Amino acid sequence: MKKIPNLKSPAFAASFAEVASATKTEKATAGRQNQKLKIDKKEALQKQVEELTNKWKRALADYQNLEKRIVSEKQEWIKFSNALLINKLLEVLDSLEMAEKHLNDQGLSLAIRQLKNILKEEGIEEMVLDCHKFDPNFMECVETVAGPLKIEIVRKGYLLNKKVLRPAKVKVGSPDKI
Repeated sequence: MKKIPNLKSPAFAASFAEVASATKTEKATAGRQNQKLKIDKKEALQKQVEELTNKWKRALADYQNLEKRIVSEKQEWIKFSNALLINKLLEVLDSLEMAEKHLNDQGLSLAIRQLKNILKEEGIEEMVLDCHKFDPNFMECVETVAGPLKIEIVRKGYLLNKKVLRPAKVKVGSPDKI
């Protein structure tokens, strides 16, 4: 048989007070640990939010840069998309200019002037070359001739939006050639 403790005894009261005190201490300790865990979780979540926000901002900036690059590449592509057609038109212009030299016809001169104006509106311009200095970026040497260094233009060169569309074909005088 079990002995039932005397609830009114001083020993039981002291024992109960001791247990109650220990429980309060444990609860207080547990509460502090709980608060610390909550604070740690909050800080971890704040760091995670900050990292994700930074990643999002970087991704957004990358996307905006990509959009800008695509727009500029598309504009460049549009500028130079008709280069083949324009090259063919320049061949026709060369033929018309040769015919004009021999015919001296005002109607032909007017048509050539109109064609040149249309090409100019599209960003085509005739190259202005220095006849005393060979520049391989703008000229293609088709022949070297004896004599002083002088450049004779055989076929005109053209630029499309400040880039070489067709290099000028030139004869270059070479003092070394006899």
